[in-house]
Amino acid sequence: MAGMTGSALELDPDQWQSRGVYGLLTSLVIPRPIAWVSTLSADGVRNLAPHSYFNLVAHDPPHLIFSSSGVKDTLRNIRETEEFVVNIVTMDLVEKMNFTSTDFPAIEDEFEWAGLDAAPSQTVGPPRVAAAKAHLECRLAEIVTAGNGYIIVGRIKHIHVDGGVLSNGRVDAEALAPVCRLAGSGYASLGPVFELARPKWEEVEGTQGQAAMPRLG
Repeated sequence: MAGMTGSALELDPDQWQSRGVYGLLTSLVIPRPIAWVSTLSADGVRNLAPHSYFNLVAHDPPHLIFSSSGVKDTLRNIRETEEFVVNIVTMDLVEKMNFTSTDFPAIEDEFEWAGLDAAPSQTVGPPRVAAAKAHLECRLAEIVTAGNGYIIVGRIKHIHVDGGVLSNGRVDAEALAPVCRLAGSGYASLGPVFELARPKWEEVEGTQGQAAMPRLG
């Protein structure tokens, strides 16, 4: 809350309860993108769940990562089939995405529960969320264990982006309107977009201090 002040926090996470560490870190590392991951079990049961420990790690060839805190249906399915789809979460889908975070039993189909149509993928078995404006179809590259997290590294094999969010061949961030994950039950919209040029040494060399530092308009 604005205006609140208090003592600074110095913390050894090994000396604190894990739930407290989780709450602190997820309130600091914000905003986080959301990987809305669709998978299939070996028996063909559809699963759809959001994961907010998510990002890109490479572009040539393209790879992404997301992490599962503990062993959940998404991880079990990927271990079995080695395929998944990351559906990009946008503001028009935030309520349905949040509903799929329910701890449904493995035999339940989150697509049906959330009233979401599925669309066939181009290169993998798991379906896409038809209403999502972008999809990243992935094959498993590796799974890395770190603490209670299982980091799934996926090789992106196919990308789909809806034409309505493209401008001159690039994704328009405001048209995409992605959802940002905060802590607890908190979410945020993208908010104002601004640009800040990345400096090059050839532009900085020969100047002093911050003279060549790019500034906000």
